[in-house]
Amino acid sequence: MFKIMPLIIAALVLLSACAAPIEEAPNWDDYDPFAEIGLQASIPLTTLLPPTRSAGMPISTPTPNIARFAPAADQGSGFKIIPDSELINGPASLLLDMDKYLKNKNSYLNSYQQEVDGVLLSGPEIVSLVANNYSVNPRILLALLEYQSGWVTQSVVDEIDYPMRYYKEWYAGLYRQLTWSANELNRGYYLWRANAVTEWDLVDGSLLPINPNINAGTAALQNYFALLYTRDVWEYDVSEEGFFATFESLFGYPFDYAIDPVLPAGLTQPQLTLPFAYGETWSFTGGPHGGWDAGSGWAALDFAAPGEPLGCAPADAWVLASAPGVIVRSDNGAVVLDLDGDGFAETGWTLLYMHMGSDGRVQSGSKLNTDDRIGHPSCEGGLSNAAHLHFARRYNGEWIPADGYLPFIMDGWVSSGDGAVYDGFLTRGEQRIEAWDGQNAINEITR
Repeated sequence: MFKIMPLIIAALVLLSACAAPIEEAPNWDDYDPFAEIGLQASIPLTTLLPPTRSAGMPISTPTPNIARFAPAADQGSGFKIIPDSELINGPASLLLDMDKYLKNKNSYLNSYQQEVDGVLLSGPEIVSLVANNYSVNPRILLALLEYQSGWVTQSVVDEIDYPMRYYKEWYAGLYRQLTWSANELNRGYYLWRANAVTEWDLVDGSLLPINPNINAGTAALQNYFALLYTRDVWEYDVSEEGFFATFESLFGYPFDYAIDPVLPAGLTQPQLTLPFAYGETWSFTGGPHGGWDAGSGWAALDFAAPGEPLGCAPADAWVLASAPGVIVRSDNGAVVLDLDGDGFAETGWTLLYMHMGSDGRVQSGSKLNTDDRIGHPSCEGGLSNAAHLHFARRYNGEWIPADGYLPFIMDGWVSSGDGAVYDGFLTRGEQRIEAWDGQNAINEITR
């Protein structure tokens, strides 16, 4: 359904309704989203859930520590829009078969095509690409596309270049509209998870204190809408009548998809090695920073190969697997190693090896042991001004900060940060190595 604006704009000239018939909303009263898994092979729900929650167990959506907030007379909405697990591209995302879902819809998205990095992609392929890159649930991206511009249920739409309503010329076209949106959704989510935000910056420059009763998934959407609209429109968007109603009409009650908690209590990182060969000395060039783009959790560390000029020529040295697993992605510079071996990047621990050159890069589907070859550092994929390895972790689709309570631990080296992006340290016993952008004695690390 199209987005309904608040009553305060009712005085504006109303546009005539689109001639295309609107699909009748399905009856969700008896719908069980876990009854049918949209995959070639059936997956029991219990394999998608963390061990702390079994199928049918009641869920509780966590809220941050209220004590961190000063009392505010004019806080934003406390309505919870989605559970945390519905924002990230985690286990519940496997329930969506996008091709099957869109097949019988008279959808503009189905007819859309755009060239991305030299490859012509369909609308659904673009949604999947952004969801996989940013680790944002494709259901959220589809529901936002519908809420903002009607792209999912309508064959004729009134907004083609800026369907997510972010009107900046550089961001014209579905791909960049979605990448901007996914990045800002992540920003709201991970800032809230890190207890690092107390106000939303609305589009008119005003500041809105955040209601402490919301959860991280809701924070993601509140941040997104704050960047686009003023207070009155924002209040509607984040209410039960706003985006929530559109999501429910497309996919059912969002909290029926909840997997809580996303990160189970007592979670520990599997044993990892440094991602290069014994005896080699690499440069630790980047401390904790975004796993994919600036808005995601600071999940990534950067390493540059030895003896290479600081340019984009692929390095001769090999990046190696830090643990055994299965390669579930290998394209456009990105390699994802699935450590639980179930073949899904959305479940359990996964490692992202980014900027791997195409020459010699491991193929998707390969089963690796520790120290098997992944590829050569390059500038391929994303933005990079020098060949290097961008190395990040996810669990159940959530980016795991390298400066948080689950730091990177590789051959005993423990990551930490100092609160500034790209700054940080690796510490083992009395040894401490500082991240530095370049090749310098202070950032050399030997395995």
